[in-house]
Amino acid sequence: MLAPTPEQYRRLNEMAEAWRRRQGAALEATPTANPLLDVDALCFQASPDHGEASVGRGYLVGALVSPVSLSLVLFPAFASARAPAEGERRAFDLPSGRYPFVAEVLGTDLWLWRCELLDDLSDLESREEGSRLAQRLMEKVMTPVGEA
Repeated sequence: MLAPTPEQYRRLNEMAEAWRRRQGAALEATPTANPLLDVDALCFQASPDHGEASVGRGYLVGALVSPVSLSLVLFPAFASARAPAEGERRAFDLPSGRYPFVAEVLGTDLWLWRCELLDDLSDLESREEGSRLAQRLMEKVMTPVGEA
């Protein structure tokens, strides 16, 4: 597992902030929104090569926690990566299986692929609990099938 570089961490924080701005009104309007949570990009690492439809080394894979959801995210490892069309759908292979993602373009040179896995985090009691949930998610996603 390769950790993101300082520049990649900066871009991940920019992405989380841009996503928060874009989704702000929708997050506040959702009845199950958890006021104890914020938008956080967590547990990102370089994606492994895994099969023919593999994500490959061009992405960082991690979790996006928000007051209403937990999503698996693929974020371009390099700022120069070309963005897909907003709303484009594509399945990617990760060690634990194949996941359906939707492209979200947040701004110039700022975009991601997102796969929402949980749409109700109202029972979490703290940001720390959200972080632990993201860690468990990433452990499962990055463990090859048959090794769990």
